[in-house]
Parts: sequence; C-alpha cells; structure tokens
Amino acid sequence: MTSLPDPHLSMVRPVAPRTPQGCEACLRTGTPWLHLRLCLTCGNVGCCDSSPMRHARGHAATHAHPIVRSFEPGEDWRWCFVHEAMV
Repeated sequence: MTSLPDPHLSMVRPVAPRTPQGCEACLRTGTPWLHLRLCLTCGNVGCCDSSPMRHARGHAATHAHPIVRSFEPGEDWRWCFVHEAMV
C-alpha cells in the first residue's frame, strides 16, 4: 500500500525564523524549553511537546499552520500536527 503525500505540504513556504535565539513565546514569558520547532508556514519558532508549554503544537492549532521542521542543529525532519506523522 502506497501512502499519499500529506495535503498540508501545500502550506509549506520559504520562511526565516522569527526568533532564531529560541521559542518566541518562552522568550516572552521566561519559560524554559527543551527542543525547538520551526513553523514552515510563517517562521514562528516554538518549543516541542516535551517542553513544559508545548508552544509549537499550540501555534499549529491556533493558527492552522500544521507543518513544522525541527529547529535543532543537524536535524531536518518535518512533522504534520494534523496527521501526527513525519512528512
């Protein structure tokens, strides 16, 4: 069985990280994070699901921007929050 491409990939844009120094929301509130994710629709940098505030997932749900890429050095995988799958 061949899987179809994720329909949300059409939302991926060339983006620049808005806050390359860390999670945009955590930087505002002083909250720590573990790993970072880059929204591939708008460039928001959010913290991962293992971080206390899970800002990347919240951003995806609030703004309907489902695809993120790891913003960790040496990683280039992408994730769709809608389908809970690598894309």
